[in-house]
Amino acid sequence: MDNDGLSNEQTEKVLQFQDITGLDDMNVCRDILIRHQWDLEVAFQEHLNIREGRPSAYATESRAPAVINDRFLQHVFSSARISPSREPSGVGGIIRYMFNYMVNFWYSAFSSVLSTILGLFRDQESIPADPLGDVLKFIQTYNEKYPEHPVFYQGTYSQALNDAKNELRFLLVYLHSESTSEAVAFCRGAMSNPHVIEYVNRRMLFWACDMASHEGKRVATAISVRTHPTLLIIGMRANKMIIMGRLEGDCSSEELIRRMDTVVNDNEVWLNQARQDRLERDLTQTLRQQQDEAYQRSLQADQEKQRRKQQEREEAMRIQAAIEAEQLAEQQRKDDIERLKLDLAEQVPSEPEVGAPDTISIVFKLPSGLRLERRFRNTDTMRDIYNFIFCHPDAPDSFEVTTNFPKRVLDCSGDEPGQTLLLSGLKNREVLFVADLEA
Repeated sequence: MDNDGLSNEQTEKVLQFQDITGLDDMNVCRDILIRHQWDLEVAFQEHLNIREGRPSAYATESRAPAVINDRFLQHVFSSARISPSREPSGVGGIIRYMFNYMVNFWYSAFSSVLSTILGLFRDQESIPADPLGDVLKFIQTYNEKYPEHPVFYQGTYSQALNDAKNELRFLLVYLHSESTSEAVAFCRGAMSNPHVIEYVNRRMLFWACDMASHEGKRVATAISVRTHPTLLIIGMRANKMIIMGRLEGDCSSEELIRRMDTVVNDNEVWLNQARQDRLERDLTQTLRQQQDEAYQRSLQADQEKQRRKQQEREEAMRIQAAIEAEQLAEQQRKDDIERLKLDLAEQVPSEPEVGAPDTISIVFKLPSGLRLERRFRNTDTMRDIYNFIFCHPDAPDSFEVTTNFPKRVLDCSGDEPGQTLLLSGLKNREVLFVADLEA
């Protein structure tokens, strides 16, 4: 088997499939696995179905593929009994022999053409109501009369052709006529031989039907069966299903195997070529699928990368906007505080003169270590102290005022004017501490 293009896992599956099915040709094993997407279990089950004569899941087409019936493209074996005749002698005998040969040849050709034309008209007739029933009824009747035989395909002719085409196997077709003594002898003799049974089961699908049934008559007309018994070997050649061999008349089992082997050996190359073409198509399809998947993964990776970049840009823009908004709010707050300081500075009472009565001198210690000393009237309020501190450039924006000993927080930051300095218990040369609430 040519392993080019197969992975180690696929090669291992081919070997496993060959081991469990007993097929000799590894190319056939490979082709069956390809058709079933390398699913070993499904491929084996389908193979068992066909070996047991049941149509595969792929043989669902109601119409059979066209079959080319060209005698120049097929082996023709005949065992018809001919009455003994004298060998041609002399010039006259040779002329008569040649004349009879030509008449028989043209008669055979004319009969084939006429049968084909009549078949075209017959094809337009209504399809039998139950072609599968005809096949199954024939199999049951045949089993009762001739128990030993190859495995019958338990489906319609169309299904058998489709399975043979899909599986790239030979299809052996037999149309039985119980009224023909040669057919009866053939079934009891060659067809029941163990070697013939083993040969057919191993290499072919075997479909058969009774000539007396509607399905048998239709198929016989389509493939031009005129003598009994007749076996036809159908297979794929150049993407077309053709009749590769026509085996007419009764013969021994050894002769039957020789005839089938001749047809199989001469046409196996076409099936191998079809398998190779199918493998190449599958490998091309697999490669294209892998390329498409790789492209999709690359595209998704690029899209994901672009998405992350876009998220990063949006996040950076959001952070920058938040920073700018915070800075703007801070600047707005500072501007508001500056305006408020200007407004409140006008409300701070003027400082009394030195030595003026009813005054209190207070020392303020700011968080920066700066000491401020200011005189107030004892009638000024605690709000006036707060405004004085708030309006100083070195004072914090948010603060509280406390005494040192005993330590207490003075209530001076409310909207109301508050108590006067006298009622608040402040004395002259009082030292007050300013604490930054934002520190």
